Amino acid sequence: MKKIVSLLVMVALPFFASAAKYTEGKHYTKISEVTSSKKEVREYFSFYCPACFNFESIIAGVKKQLPEEVDFEYNHVDFLRAASPDIQFMLSKAAVVADQLGMQKKLMGAIFKYLQVQRAPITSEKDIRNIFVLNGVDGEKFDKLMKSFSVNSKAKQMKKNQTDLTNRGVLSGVPTLVVNGKYRINNRELDRNDVEKDLNNLIEYLLTLD
Repeated sequence: MKKIVSLLVMVALPFFASAAKYTEGKHYTKISEVTSSKKEVREYFSFYCPACFNFESIIAGVKKQLPEEVDFEYNHVDFLRAASPDIQFMLSKAAVVADQLGMQKKLMGAIFKYLQVQRAPITSEKDIRNIFVLNGVDGEKFDKLMKSFSVNSKAKQMKKNQTDLTNRGVLSGVPTLVVNGKYRINNRELDRNDVEKDLNNLIEYLLTLD
């Protein structure tokens, strides 16, 4: 019996350690009383955001550590001043297309590099199309997907999510991570000595709260 109790204590220790380490109002903020219908980590980001570009290497590690039942969702925003909302909405659609093609990492990385490394402008959908074609996507398939109902619907949902959080004063900059639609992570409080590890631990803790 003592062995069983000891085993249960050992299993519970990591949870209690996290609970003691992370506090609401400092490491994270509760932004809703309603939990998302599915367990998820959602990153609000922009291809025009240098910090988002730099954050991608950390996000790659975070995605690998998520349990199978937890989805990672990208939510592109259109409120940065670097381009018009119309161009930014096209990029939201492009992010959805990349996901539907099963080439999210490659194509999103190509867009980031185009804007952040090459410093090249995107002035129309044609520029986005060229990026995709240069990275192995059939041009006609790109055109079809960009016009499709599913892509436009998901991009509009991104916009709706963004507007909701912005109107509630929750979202004012990117990158911003929200867990289960309920907890916003306060990036400034992450351990600068090992951001990825601390972020993984915090996400793991927040996922246990619901």
